Amino acid sequence: QVQLVESGGGLVQAGGSLRLSCAVSGRTFSRYPMGWFRQAPGKEREFVAGISWTGGRTYYANSVKGRFTISRDNAKNAVYLQMNSLKPEDTAVYYCATPQVPYGLGARPDEYDYWGQGTQVTVSS
Repeated sequence: QVQLVESGGGLVQAGGSLRLSCAVSGRTFSRYPMGWFRQAPGKEREFVAGISWTGGRTYYANSVKGRFTISRDNAKNAVYLQMNSLKPEDTAVYYCATPQVPYGLGARPDEYDYWGQGTQVTVSS
């Protein structure tokens, strides 16, 4: 059974930083791409960042490019999202996700099959 558990969310002032972590169990983590998504109240879930199984390819939503960095540690079965220069509009529940198949680097939620429970990030102005 594949399980994803996020941590690291919290309350931060605008301009601050947070680092989210996602621990994955139940599969060979290093074979699969990973993604981060977020969902604000009343809005659809949106893509934030994705990373290939090797970590050699990353891509970002335009809204976070230059401020957020996705990375992974295959030895620790974990993926991270370093968030800098946070803005109030970054406030959302953040989810990590992974697809059932060991390829692809999608930006749509329906391309991912396994999800964590989410961690709340709140940025105050």
